[in-house]
Amino acid sequence: MRTLSHIVFTLILTAALSACSTSSNSPSAITVDINNNWEFSEANQNQWRKAKVPGCVHSDLLNNDLIDDPFYRLNEHDLQWIDKKDWEYKTKFTVDKNIFSKERIDINFAGLDTYADVYLNDKLILQADNMFRGWTVNCKEFIKEGENSLRIYFHSPIKVGLDIHDNYPYVVQSSANDLAKIGKVPGEKWVSPHVRKAPYQFGWDWGPRLVTSGIWEPITLKAWDTAQLINIHTKQLALTDEKASLSSVFEIDAANTSEATLQVAIDGKKIAQEAVSLKKGTHTYSVDFNIDNPQKWWSNGLGKAHLYQLKGTLITDAGSENYAHTLGLRTIELVREDDKVGRSFYFKLNGHPVFMKGANYIPNDVFLDRVSPEKYEHIIKSAADCHFNMLRVWGGGIYEKEIFYDLCDQYGILVWQDFMFACSMYPGDEKFLESVKQEAEYNVRRLRNHPSIALWCGNNEILAAWFGWGWKEQNEEKQPEGAEAMWKAYKDIFIDVLPNAVKKHDPAKQYWASSPQADDTIRTNIIDGDQHDWRIWFRDVPFTTYHDNVARFVSEYGFQSFPELKTVKKYTTPKDYDINSEVMKSHQRSFIGNGAIKRYMDNYYKNPKDFESFLYVGLLLQAEGIKTGIEGHRMHMPSCMGSLYWQLNDVWPVASWSSIDYFGNWKALQYYTRKAFAPIMAIPDTKTDDLLIYSVSDKFEDQNGRLELEILDFNGQNLWSYNEDVTIKANTANVIFKKAIKEVLKNTSASDVVLSTKLWAEGKLVYTTTSYFTEPMNLKLPHPTITCKTSKTNKGYEITLSTDKLAKNIYVSYDEADGWFSDNYFDLLPGQSKAIRFETQQEISDFKSKLLIRTLDDTY
Repeated sequence: MRTLSHIVFTLILTAALSACSTSSNSPSAITVDINNNWEFSEANQNQWRKAKVPGCVHSDLLNNDLIDDPFYRLNEHDLQWIDKKDWEYKTKFTVDKNIFSKERIDINFAGLDTYADVYLNDKLILQADNMFRGWTVNCKEFIKEGENSLRIYFHSPIKVGLDIHDNYPYVVQSSANDLAKIGKVPGEKWVSPHVRKAPYQFGWDWGPRLVTSGIWEPITLKAWDTAQLINIHTKQLALTDEKASLSSVFEIDAANTSEATLQVAIDGKKIAQEAVSLKKGTHTYSVDFNIDNPQKWWSNGLGKAHLYQLKGTLITDAGSENYAHTLGLRTIELVREDDKVGRSFYFKLNGHPVFMKGANYIPNDVFLDRVSPEKYEHIIKSAADCHFNMLRVWGGGIYEKEIFYDLCDQYGILVWQDFMFACSMYPGDEKFLESVKQEAEYNVRRLRNHPSIALWCGNNEILAAWFGWGWKEQNEEKQPEGAEAMWKAYKDIFIDVLPNAVKKHDPAKQYWASSPQADDTIRTNIIDGDQHDWRIWFRDVPFTTYHDNVARFVSEYGFQSFPELKTVKKYTTPKDYDINSEVMKSHQRSFIGNGAIKRYMDNYYKNPKDFESFLYVGLLLQAEGIKTGIEGHRMHMPSCMGSLYWQLNDVWPVASWSSIDYFGNWKALQYYTRKAFAPIMAIPDTKTDDLLIYSVSDKFEDQNGRLELEILDFNGQNLWSYNEDVTIKANTANVIFKKAIKEVLKNTSASDVVLSTKLWAEGKLVYTTTSYFTEPMNLKLPHPTITCKTSKTNKGYEITLSTDKLAKNIYVSYDEADGWFSDNYFDLLPGQSKAIRFETQQEISDFKSKLLIRTLDDTY
């Protein structure tokens, strides 16, 4: 690639502030959107077609009918040629002559994926090499009045990566998640560690290998005089119930020295103003202010996630410019203290220890331009509706777009934010480290104002892999100098560059080098640090293993399922309806996936009679397994203070560990989490000699409660009952009932009964659940007669169900329209009725006749 040493221009690292917007109230600044009328072509082919910006080459090929749907059947395998090609994008835009009166004319490229040569009027103005950062170019000397051409040449990330790989002094270790074989990479070489773009696009054990190129974020031209307001970082200096002391730090780029006024307004009311003398160049200036009687930002379930609207204004002789962002007032701390177990690992929000409930989050699509605001809203709202208070943005994806963090701010979802490094060692040369530094500083500056950001984490599983997966020993044997260099690079990136970026730009937040770990260079253990608990999936042990040897904070654990048949139909044909068909195996990326699902299913359920039943039972299997894990973690409060399962969502339709499938459908697990993460709950433990009932509460004060237990046969006859007042202790788990199971069941078989548990708190029924004393395969389930009534509502339909006998795991589906059921996969006891909603935006006729209802009894 050409160098820029012969070209004189200013290249500035752009740092957009979190949840922010800028605007000008005067002729001082002129902005031009350069996101329209783009075309693309394979390089040097001159076959130009319409392109979408922001977008990517795969989406553009698909939109122009040049490739088939990459997600359908085996099409992914036929599209591996795309990332071996270079691609060109071009457009033309017009500027008026008055723009040239401005002292500066900049073009901001918010995101280029990845190796991009940018030409303005055939002059090379930028060479980008990192997907994860923005670039701003002072282009005044290259732009002209009237029509201008902008062309971007994207080099193949595979060819560039191979060139770096082949000329690197050692092989940089990666994991099998770099699916180089599927990618048809010569020599099946791992190029992903060298390329600063989204790692998951190279393949993962839940995702396809579809390596993109393109303009994935907007492009904007800005012409300005005197000074521009680049960024505001609002620091919280102190917070009490009476007063919040804050300081808004204005970052201003001044063309020359001048006088200016800085103003801060909260919720539309000006509360502070400072006169400043601007110095030429980029400098910072602070405006201090207070908010009396502040309303604090709380995580979901603990109070309102209150957000103030802050607007900063720069006023000069040339005019004014505004910069706005939301502001949440809260304290957040990761507490690491020696205790009787080992060393604590919990988050303290506004002075209170909080048990973190949630999941790991990955990008919502392989092709990022296809993720709509509505899909972001659906995913985050689904988490909030199920009592999540934390998501971990996993390090193999992307630093998410502003809308993601805005929604987390709004819904009270704390974010454990990984930097984008996962399951791989990384180069340590000077150029790579500088690129990482710029990337890290860019994203810390961009996201630091979000109250949802709770922690910056360096990487996913690299420390665990180096010391625990055999990487250290393998490389010391094969390439000892390479092993030494890789470990040095690890320390340079994760113990130096990244924490220094946080310290410099977001010092109020804490940094954690790797997940999982006990300390910066110390592997995880159950008494110290966070843990990824994969005993269940990889070791073929019972789900109740989650109750044993529980770590201080479980930041990953999971179990797979295929999605429901409605989703499977969208990427298969009926001849593929076998988990061992080539198509179904291609949409199963775990090397043990189908075997693990089948083995566990055989341990807990009867053999399903057909493919659809297998999918349904598999969804129940996953839900029951992860529910057992969540309950095991919460039963060990306050020793364990976090449960983040793997994973919330999908990047394509696939068998995976997700609880929401690619199309947004809730799996059984997502419904189960709404009960498992309830703010107050009762957990029956029926798998030992004693029946134990735990109360679990996220509340900060004790609650007066009442426990009601009832054992019923499957016809609804009461065989045993128990009622007693209890104290639901604050912010902990506590045994509130214990009795030998043989005394409770007496002479009744465990295969014939169900335990109904109800917990009341302060006079309100807060939790109900059903439990069993044996596995589902041993239950002598009856054939229930389910009565269904439906009525039209403003948003869809209400469905009221009742049954004459136990109906286990009722699953209601409607394939004629997209929609969402308010509850599903639930047990219904005899004599009870339950109303659920089906919400849809589509017009429906004959809803009831096409509504399908099945139970576990229907699967064999």
